[in-house]
Amino acid sequence: MNELSPALQDQGHPDGVCYGCGSAHPSGLHLKSRWDEEGRHVIATHTPAEEFTGWPGLVYGGLLAMLIDCHSNWTAMAWHYRAEQREPGSDPVINCVTGRLDIRYLKPTPMGVPLRLKAWVEGDVGRKTRVICEVWAGDVLTATADSVFVRVDTDQLAKAAGGG
Repeated sequence: MNELSPALQDQGHPDGVCYGCGSAHPSGLHLKSRWDEEGRHVIATHTPAEEFTGWPGLVYGGLLAMLIDCHSNWTAMAWHYRAEQREPGSDPVINCVTGRLDIRYLKPTPMGVPLRLKAWVEGDVGRKTRVICEVWAGDVLTATADSVFVRVDTDQLAKAAGGG
C-alpha cells in the first residue's frame, strides 16, 4: 500500500461524517483506504482501541462489520471513479450505499494486532457492484465478506428517507 498517496476518503469526501470512515467525524475511526501498489486491491489498516473489545482479548464483531462495510463501500466507489477515468471527488461525485453485507467470521480476531483489510471488485452490473473483502490479523484470515453496493444520487436518497 502506498501510504504516501491520499486516502480515498480524503479525496472523495473530505467532509464525510461517517463514524467509521468519515474524515470530518470529530471522534470517528477515520479509516483510510488506498489502492495497493499494483492498483488491484484497496487496502486499509486499523488497530482497534480497547473500547472495541468483544470477548476478553478479542475484537467486537460489530466493529469488524463496520470496517468491512466502510472499506468495501470505498472500494466500490473507487472502482466507479477508475472506470470513468477520473479522480475520487471529481464532479459529479460518486456515492454508493450498502445493498447487502454478507460477512463470514472465520476465526476470532485478536485485540492488539493491526488489522489489514483487502478488498476488490468481483463484478458489477449497472449501479450494483459486488465487492469481496478480507480481514487479516497478521497472517491469519479472520473474516471475509461478499457484499453488494449500489450507486446512488444522495439528494434522491435523502428525499426517499424523509430527510429533505
